[in-house]
Amino acid sequence: MIIVAITGASGIIYGLKLLEVLKQTKKDTSLLITDPAKIILKHELNMNINELKNLASKFYHVDDLEASINSGSCRFTSMVIVPCTMKTLTAIANGYANNTITRAADVAIKERRKLVLVPRETPLRTVHIENMLRISREGGIILPAMPAFYHNPKKIDDIANFIVGKILDVLDIDHNLFKRWHGEIP
Repeated sequence: MIIVAITGASGIIYGLKLLEVLKQTKKDTSLLITDPAKIILKHELNMNINELKNLASKFYHVDDLEASINSGSCRFTSMVIVPCTMKTLTAIANGYANNTITRAADVAIKERRKLVLVPRETPLRTVHIENMLRISREGGIILPAMPAFYHNPKKIDDIANFIVGKILDVLDIDHNLFKRWHGEIP
């Protein structure tokens, strides 16, 4: 199972696209979404939470202390927080497991499972970089939403597909979401 958590940063399209691809590839997913993310979902994509829930195998409330994913005995393989707010990143970096997202991330780190954080913030403060370094040192993967442009994106979907493709690469899931660099100028 892959946990997909969506927090209240701009860039909800990345979480949506990831869920769509994982559903197409028939991956078992669990979804978590914060209340601020629900507001941004409506603002950025004119969608509601039920449309996202339909893309996931299971849905957990962000404050569900009894959720199975809060425990190391739950055998999820990886977790992606996309987009990831600096608030969530800071909580994870400092072991502050105050909700289901940060607790599941804590489990991923302590159990040495893949944890991918996709921060969508710019510019960065020094403390943001230090918190990313803390997570990286413990095995978490920091995958900033920094798209490439060598594949000549024509629309927002092309840019979103690049970032989601990079997430899938980290998760070892095959895809054709973007044209890979092969050393030649197109």
